[in-house]
Order: sequence, then structure tokens, then C-alpha cells
Amino acid sequence: MRSILEEETAQKLDLQHINAKLLLDGNDLDPGVLDAVIPTFHSWIQDRIFPELLIDVTDYRHVHHGPGIVLIGHEADYSIDNADGHIGLRYNRKAVVTGTNDEKLARAFKAALSAAKQLQEDTRLNKKLNFNGHDIEIFVNDRIIAPNGDATRQAFDPVLRRVLTQLFAGAEYSVRYESDLRRLFGATIHSERVFPVDELIQNLNS
Repeated sequence: MRSILEEETAQKLDLQHINAKLLLDGNDLDPGVLDAVIPTFHSWIQDRIFPELLIDVTDYRHVHHGPGIVLIGHEADYSIDNADGHIGLRYNRKAVVTGTNDEKLARAFKAALSAAKQLQEDTRLNKKLNFNGHDIEIFVNDRIIAPNGDATRQAFDPVLRRVLTQLFAGAEYSVRYESDLRRLFGATIHSERVFPVDELIQNLNS
């Protein structure tokens, strides 16, 4: 029997605090490459390359399977995240956004992809920090809005699949939802085809 909270979630899901994480090539990156991420992130603050207000950079690499290197912003954070031992570029939306659930999810993917494009093109990183082309993790960092359970999955899944059909231009993909109810609601996505970042951005803009 579902709880009242689960029933309300199934009826209306207003997505907020979406996190999108693009997994990177290789889990054993040269520490020198990660060192170079810190001045790169600082330059993003100075050059105001994103619409969000970016504030500071914090290095949490000493934390095992932790948040890694975090570019802290007012509306959103960007990070080279190593949670669960999966190194990736993570976009963490903190401020409330408007629009449909499809639009908000697509916006999170686009923000992560735009950041990945910046990293891949930065000469300080020598093209050694690249999205692997097919693995994405998505989370909703709000247990009130999206408790991890069947009701949230049923409400979220059609939204996710509509956006992924556009993102991957109809290519085959798989979705695996987080089964541990103690963890945040989220899913791991794997595209059967490897995509360059530019193509994925173009797909979302089409």
C-alpha cells in the first residue's frame, strides 16, 4: 500500500534540484590533470562563462569517493565528482527553475554538456578530461520532491524517456533506477552509441 506522499508524487511531480553527471574516460586520471581543473574552474568564475553566478572552488579530493573538486555557485555547482568511485562531471542545480519537467531535465543535461565542452577544449587539460560518450547519471537532490520509490519512478520515467529520445536522436539506450531506497532518487543511463558532446548539445537544441 502506497503512502500519502507517494500518491501525491504520482499525481504531480515538480522537478527541482536536478543533478546530471557525465562519466569521464578512465577512472585513474593523472593527478596533474585534476590539479589543472582548479585554475580552470577559477577562470570560469573570472570569465563568467556560464549564466549562473559562480563563487569559489573547493578541493575535496582527500575524501574517498567524495565530491572531488567543486566549483561552487549561487544557482548551481559544477564538480569533478568521484561519488561511488565513478569519476564524472556533475552539474548540481540548487536554485528553483521554471518550465515543464521535460524542459528542466533537458536544461540540466545541457548545462552539464556545456561544461564538458569547456573542459574538453581547455588547453590546460591537454584533452585528457573527456566525457566517455555514453554514460550519464541523473539524480534529484531533494527527498521531499522525489522520494526514492515506485511512485516517483512512474512519474519521472516518461519525462526521462522523452528527453533521452531527443538527446540520443532515437539511438538505443538503457535506464537503471537506483534500487537502494536509502539513497537519492536517480538513474544510470547508458547509450548503445558513443556520442560526441557537440552532437548531444545539438540534439537538445533541435
